[in-house]
Amino acid sequence: MMQLIEVHDKKTAGAFLYFPRIIYKGNPIWISHIDQDIEVIFDPARNKQFEAGEAVRWILKDKQGNLMGRVAAFINHNLATTHRQPTGGMGFFECVQDKDAAFMLFDACRSWLEHRGMKAMDGPINFGEKERYWGLLVDGFGHTPPYLMNYNPPYYKDFFEAYGFQNYFDQYVYKIQADVVLPPILEKKYERLTTTQGYHFEHMKMSEIEKYASDFKTIYNKAWSKAHKHFKPMTTEQAIANFRSIKQVADEELMAFAYHQGEPVAFFIGIPELNQLFRYVNGKLNLMGKIRFLYHRWRGKCRVIYGLVFGIIPEYQNRGIESGLVMYMKQMVTRTKKYDSMFITWVGDFNPKMIKIVEHIGAQRMFTLTTYRKLFDEDAVFERHPVID
Repeated sequence: MMQLIEVHDKKTAGAFLYFPRIIYKGNPIWISHIDQDIEVIFDPARNKQFEAGEAVRWILKDKQGNLMGRVAAFINHNLATTHRQPTGGMGFFECVQDKDAAFMLFDACRSWLEHRGMKAMDGPINFGEKERYWGLLVDGFGHTPPYLMNYNPPYYKDFFEAYGFQNYFDQYVYKIQADVVLPPILEKKYERLTTTQGYHFEHMKMSEIEKYASDFKTIYNKAWSKAHKHFKPMTTEQAIANFRSIKQVADEELMAFAYHQGEPVAFFIGIPELNQLFRYVNGKLNLMGKIRFLYHRWRGKCRVIYGLVFGIIPEYQNRGIESGLVMYMKQMVTRTKKYDSMFITWVGDFNPKMIKIVEHIGAQRMFTLTTYRKLFDEDAVFERHPVID
């Protein structure tokens, strides 16, 4: 008989963090998430989601006490009721190849969420930002995933779909080589923007972090408020905190801003692709892990850019600014010769305009991840994520 155990102390939390190492033992593709990053998500003192939400974790053992799986369930009560059915989340799912074990983990999430009034659950997702730990990998298993991206065995897809999860949306991760030949029209657009239309592009300067954080906030709030019905504006303080949180690993030349007549209108925020370094620390940024991280960074092992987030104020869309940012980044990469490629992450299948832009510049699709939704009422009407016009 299997035993489901709620994570409630240091020992069970340690088992929750350790279990993926059992699943992926001997897999050269897999790179462990950083244990400290995962623990922050489930710490009410450090994760602001707990201000309007709650979360729970479980581990699963067989009758001999061997670990068989893990999972988490969570609710952001401010967001849950913005869906047609009140919807919670589940994530951080890992399981041996045993359907009964997987369903027991899914059942635990469903029961916990139903008890709190939820009618559906999305998964696997994060109890936090969408750009990390979001979606189930369904294509691209032969490639090493970038930092913060989920990786899983192919058989997880069968578990989710057999349980009744349905595809809510797919998200794509692209990769573009530094030496790609961009379409000539992009260079023409860049020249027109910068010579006759009052635009200029520049990269962030860490010595002026408050200025660029304020510009980021301005663009972010205007861009995301149009795209998301229940958007909560970012404050300048939050923007500053976000930039400071990545300061130690950031390369300021990867953080590009576009301005029109001096006003901020768009940004692209990238960082060095840290999994090229984290592959050497086995998920632990203790003293030895930090030494290994710094050593391999010094050796120049980080040659890939990880695109974190892109934003443009709605009234400035379709003016070629996307092309301008692409050309500006291309010039930087050519000049510095520090990077040979870049991941472009989190392009939803509900955003065909962005897909067209990314593929037009020669990026190749590397990974597909699916965000599933399970409706608890089998007779309820399922709807996929609406397409962005």
